[in-house]
Order: sequence, then C-alpha cells, then structure tokens
Amino acid sequence: MDTLPIKKNMHFEMTIDDIGVKGEGIGKIDNFTVFVEGALPKDKIEVRIIKVKKNYGFGKLIRIIEASPMRITPKCPYAKRCGGCQIQHLDYKAQLEFKTKKVKDNIERIGKLNDVIVYPTLGMKEPFYYRNKAQFPVGIKDGKVQIGFYAPRSHDIIDISKCYIQDPINNKIINIIRNYIEKYKIPVYDEKKHKGLIRHILTRVGFTTKEIMVCIVINGENLPHKDKLISKLIKISGMTSIVLNHNTKKTNVILGEKITTLWGKNYITDYIGEIKFEISPLSFFQVNPIQTKVLYEKALEYARLIGEEIVWDAYCGIGTISLFLAKKAKKVYGVEIVNEAIEDARKNAKINNIDNVEFFVGKSEEIIPEMYEKQGIKADVIVVDPPRKGCDEILLNTMAKMEPRRIVYVSCDPGTLARDLKILNEKGYKVEKVQPVDMFPNTTHVECVTLMSKVEK
Repeated sequence: MDTLPIKKNMHFEMTIDDIGVKGEGIGKIDNFTVFVEGALPKDKIEVRIIKVKKNYGFGKLIRIIEASPMRITPKCPYAKRCGGCQIQHLDYKAQLEFKTKKVKDNIERIGKLNDVIVYPTLGMKEPFYYRNKAQFPVGIKDGKVQIGFYAPRSHDIIDISKCYIQDPINNKIINIIRNYIEKYKIPVYDEKKHKGLIRHILTRVGFTTKEIMVCIVINGENLPHKDKLISKLIKISGMTSIVLNHNTKKTNVILGEKITTLWGKNYITDYIGEIKFEISPLSFFQVNPIQTKVLYEKALEYARLIGEEIVWDAYCGIGTISLFLAKKAKKVYGVEIVNEAIEDARKNAKINNIDNVEFFVGKSEEIIPEMYEKQGIKADVIVVDPPRKGCDEILLNTMAKMEPRRIVYVSCDPGTLARDLKILNEKGYKVEKVQPVDMFPNTTHVECVTLMSKVEK
C-alpha cells in the first residue's frame, strides 16, 4: 500500500477528465485513478482522499478551484443532499452527450460490438416537472414531521417543500398532508421500531387527463380523522382517487397488497398517444409520459409492421407497448409474470377496443417456448422490455430458435442490454441501431430502443 501515490485523508489538487456511469467525476493523481462524487469533466478541484483500493481511490470534493464550462447551478436547492437527481449540476446538453457515450461504451466494452450505430440521445424541451408518479417517505426528526426523499445510500429523509422533477401539484398535496399529521397528531411510522401509522405518500397525476390520485401507505387498518383530510384534498382541481394502501410488514417494500378506497375511484386514467390506460396504485406505468411516447413510437418504427405480422411482447406489464404494436400488427401476444398487471392489460385492451391482442401470465422464458413448441405460435417480430437485470438466457435462446425477422429490445440498463446483445449477436442477429431516450432528465438513467435483424445464411 505504501507504494501508492495517495493515502486516506491526504489533500490534492486535480483536474477531472471524464464522468463515470453514476455521474461521478474521474481524474488521475500521479496516474492513479480517483473517483469524485459531484465533480465534472474540466473541473479543477481540491479533493480529500476518503478511500483507497488497490487500483483506484475515492475522493471528497472540498472546493472547486476552476469550474467546468459544463457546470451549472442546480435549479433545486436540495439537489446535492437528495439522492434523486445525481447530475442536475451538469448542463442538459452535456447530460444527453454523457448518456449517449454511456450507451456506446457499454455496447463496445461489454457487448464487444464495435460497428453499432448509436444515435444521439433524444432529450426533452423542458427537463423538469416530468414525473407523473412520486413516492414520499414520511418520518419524524427532533419532533418535526419529515416528508421528502431519502438521502443517497441511507434512509435519512431529506425534508423538502418542492421537487423540481415531480408535477408541481405534489407540493400542494404534501403541504395538506403535513398540516393534517401535525394538527391531529397522527403517528408517523418508525421503520426501526416498526411502530407508527403513516409510512409513505404515493401520488399519481394524469399527464393528459390531469386526474390525480393520492395513496397513503399505512401500518394499520384505519386513518384517524380521515374525513378532515379528504375534505381538504378534494378541493384540489382534478382530484379523482384517494386510497389507503395497507402495509403492516416490517419491510423496505413500499406498498402492501391491500387497497381501501376512501373517496372517488380506485384508479385514474391517462393516455400515451391515443391509447387510454387505467392506472391503479399497484400498476406499473412509465413515469415520464412525454418521453414514453417517444420511446414507444421508436419501438414501433423499428418493428416495421405492415399489418401481417405475429408479434410477441415479452415482459409486457400492463400492455403499454403491446397495445401500441397491435394497431399495426396482425396479432400481438403479451407475457408478464405479475397477475395484476395482466388483468390491467386485458382491461386496457377492452377500453381501447383492441381485440387482436392476447395476454398470458407467467415467465416469458417459460410461456414463449411452450406456445412455440406445443402450439406452433411463431413470431415475425419479438419485442422485449425486461427489468434492469435484462433477459433470461433461456428466453434469449428461444427467441433465436423462433427466428423472428426482427427483435426490438427496449432497455432501462445499458450494461445488461450490451450483455444480451452480445448473446443474440452470437446467435445470428445483427445489431443495426440503438436509439437512447432520456426518460429521466437530471439523473444518470437512460432508456434505449435497439433494432436487431436476422442475418440471412
């Protein structure tokens, strides 16, 4: 260890050269790599070493000697302390360039694919106030109610009065609930002791319909003085649904399984493009409706449907992509492991009078091979939109065996995307192009749509 150029607690001046996958600055001290959270390329900084490994170290940003031209003042005063927006201090144009580079680097380094076209990331005109869903943990500190977001790598709540990536109506909702808790001395949940009542507040706002849902997650059965809270909330224009979610388990999982409707409906409706969806507290629904439309239209464009195709949609959720595809395909089959999501998908197909879709509950890697081998249901196009961990290898093998003309891979993680593209490439599919889409401005996350085509032997 003594031969290393840095030691814990030493101070250095350094210039940052690059940005890492989590938005951290990367630079070198005597040719030794150091990662610094909050630093940006071309920042000249003073840094204190906080951790040293064999081949790299971590530094804490002490002061900026000379700021990077990409550095901006974050709009949000909580940006540094809150774990939500890791790169709000990075100019938006530079954010998009960072995301494009992140996708490219993963495909080349993990996927070992060097001839893939990666287009510039499609960004937003207004990269704020885009989220239609918020989850606020509730706590108590020094006798005061805390409602906000967790600090990075902890369960300490940063109490906030305004969030710049959520719908602004949330500020009004949170204020009403905060006053209600304080006025009626409603016990707040303590996760260490597993005592208290109010755990989380979940909100959903329809981007097109402006319908609002408030879901209060409680460690119990009833909410005291609920009529007083309801009377305040229903004065908000667009309020459609006020529900309780009962979560009495000692767990980090936010939502329980049981829902009680306090007022109005137990769902709200919203649109992606022309397709209408019913969204319940437990439904998975993309959080950025503007960019979801961009993402799905790109997936539809890459599928190149002319109305004759059989399409499989693996990991279909509540049928969002399936219903988009069904308008242009002969038949769409959707598969999803969550039973409630499939119930929602069938309901959404009915609402939109789409009858050329069929949904199955189960693992994609089990249902698709079974339908292919036993019932001979083939696929002209396969669309996959897996969770962050990517596709199961059995599914990748089946996809290749079914020999669709095209595979459209929608991904929320460039690392697992690159891994899966490598496998499919080895099984005879050429990666034609990748389109990153910025679904989560001011964060390091990026979604992608990838087109793969069968290589003719």
